[in-house]
Amino acid sequence: MDNKINLSEALGSFDEQWSPRNIATVNDYDVRVVHIQGEFVWHAHDDTDELFQVLTGDVQIHLRDRTIELSAGDIYVVPKGVEHKPASVDGASMLLFEPSDTTNTGTTSEELPDHISTTSGVAL
Repeated sequence: MDNKINLSEALGSFDEQWSPRNIATVNDYDVRVVHIQGEFVWHAHDDTDELFQVLTGDVQIHLRDRTIELSAGDIYVVPKGVEHKPASVDGASMLLFEPSDTTNTGTTSEELPDHISTTSGVAL
């Protein structure tokens, strides 16, 4: 990669919710941006931690025993194997950092609602 990346421009290039876009690769990890609104599904990533950095808005990371409240500028790491469900009532944008082959839905037994599709990130 020999071009700089502007996060605002990357986020402005698409409108879809819950559809991460790959903006860079660091070793075997993708750097992804995503818009979210509403609730995701309960899921876990059995083999990797998942880093969330909130860029805009407010995000709730629901865990089975508590909810982590995040605002713009906050980072939270969900440890591997921990079931979680991200949500944002009013909408938010986030930066994600995870292994390149990681799908956004991880392991879930829930049926996916129409607004969520399984992806390991789409290149911008």
